[in-house]
Amino acid sequence: MTFFDVLSLLAGLVFFLFGMNTMSDGLEKAAGSKLEIILKKMTSNVFVSIIMGALITAVIQSSSATTVMLVGLVNSGLMAFENSIGVIFGANIGTTITAWFLSLVGVQSDSFVMQMVKPQNFSPILAIIGIAFIMMAKSDKKKNLGTIFVGFTLLIFGMDIMSDSVSGLAEMPEFKDVLLKFNNPILGVIVGAVFTAVIQSSSASVGILQALSLTGSITYTMAVPIILGQNIGTCATGLISCIGAGANAKRVSFTHTIVNIIGSLIFMPVFLIVNSVIDNYFDVNFVNPASIAVIHTIFNVTTVILLAPFTKLLGKLAHKVIKGKKTDEESQKAVVYLDERLFRSPTVAVMECDNYTSQMAVIAKDTILKSLNLVFSYDEKVAKKIKEKENILDTYEDELGTYLVKLSAESLSANDARTVSRMLHTIGDFERLGDHALNLKKVAQEIYEKKIAFSESAQKEISTLIEAITEIVVMTTRVYEKNDLELATRVEPLEQVIDGLASEIKSHHINRLQSGDCTIEMGFVLSDLLTNCERISDHCSNIAVAVIEAQNDSFDPHNYLNKIKYGNEEFKEIFEEYNGKYDLHK
Repeated sequence: MTFFDVLSLLAGLVFFLFGMNTMSDGLEKAAGSKLEIILKKMTSNVFVSIIMGALITAVIQSSSATTVMLVGLVNSGLMAFENSIGVIFGANIGTTITAWFLSLVGVQSDSFVMQMVKPQNFSPILAIIGIAFIMMAKSDKKKNLGTIFVGFTLLIFGMDIMSDSVSGLAEMPEFKDVLLKFNNPILGVIVGAVFTAVIQSSSASVGILQALSLTGSITYTMAVPIILGQNIGTCATGLISCIGAGANAKRVSFTHTIVNIIGSLIFMPVFLIVNSVIDNYFDVNFVNPASIAVIHTIFNVTTVILLAPFTKLLGKLAHKVIKGKKTDEESQKAVVYLDERLFRSPTVAVMECDNYTSQMAVIAKDTILKSLNLVFSYDEKVAKKIKEKENILDTYEDELGTYLVKLSAESLSANDARTVSRMLHTIGDFERLGDHALNLKKVAQEIYEKKIAFSESAQKEISTLIEAITEIVVMTTRVYEKNDLELATRVEPLEQVIDGLASEIKSHHINRLQSGDCTIEMGFVLSDLLTNCERISDHCSNIAVAVIEAQNDSFDPHNYLNKIKYGNEEFKEIFEEYNGKYDLHK
């Protein structure tokens, strides 16, 4: 093996790792909302969790990435630690898919059909299709599919380069001397673990072993310990990711590690015993890519079958080894906790932010409705809750704003980028709704403490305004939660009607003031009430416009509002509908 062969080997490794990373990114972006659905289905049912974990890992092609994702989800309180154990089992099964794909490189046949089964033969076709999709397709789905195809081709190309560069090793006495040392199972486990920990991918590590197996020099006795070590080494990424995390997050990484260690401790003695019974068959027979895939799969599936019944015991062991303080446990229930570990899987991070923003929308809605009810029926207990909710909204805005700015710098799919844009343009308005709810609470408190009594006509007008505000707030919340673009177009016409209502009520108040039916003190209170109602409707309009503009990949609210207000028949029809519904003269 020459110096240039070594360079080729390294180049092949680079292409292999880059291809795997590119393919994984494309797969995750293509999965998009499907990944969200899978995550939502994770329950305490171990069997379901195993299936979900296997599916997720099969999609993102990395058990390490799945573990890091779990660490982030558990640390942020989005998932219970106990529910993550089944997912860990499934992740170990899902990671075997790559090895099966790579095993096809060893297919030998003169048949054209069988030749086309070999990845190195059909991958160039995928590369051509992939680059065409990336360069010419307008659809995000096709672009993601193109990325997957190109990534897969690079992976196979790298595998080919590595195989070619090591082909001459079989004839080298030095190489054979090195391989003899791997007959020591402990050394094999250590090498497999260290190498996998360095490159942080068991799939890639197994793929490299498959490339080396094509030399025809690696026996089963050499390969099995290395594969076991690779499964242990893949835990390194999760262990690193849990640094600085809470106790439950650390338990996730501990469980992943202990499962693979226990599996290896069971599998290795069984393998050695079987080998001795069959006259050391595995010492003299050589592996190929397909047999490596088989060993990798048997180990992981067998480990899951043996340990799955002991899920609760594994959970108890994790709790016993990783002691958690009460404060640490309570932190899981914080108002909002966003974990930057989820940046490794941006789709999941976006999903979590969207969940929090939807919660923010609901809290803002409930707070506004409670404050409106206080105007004519003041309740001190409700008033205190409004203050508490307003503080929560402040926390949401601070935490989400900081997190979203960092998240927006990550590699996001077009759909995720739109979602992030929508959140960045709405969280401030949701927070301001809380501020105005607090202001309305103060107005209601003043009415109550000063025993201010509005005239019958003023009460009727205020009630009509409150009904309109209630509708626009409820509608806006639904617009955000459902991303309902059609409903969003109804918010601005209602906002215009509310502005008109406020102006008309002010005019009527001046008339009542002049006729002696009202006092100046009432006027101050009424002015504060109307101002806050107008501001609430303004923020509802901002939210609806942000939802529409984010979907259109633009953000020019003034231009949008000018377009719909002038010469838009649909806008006029909706405006007249609401104008009639909230007519003060009815």
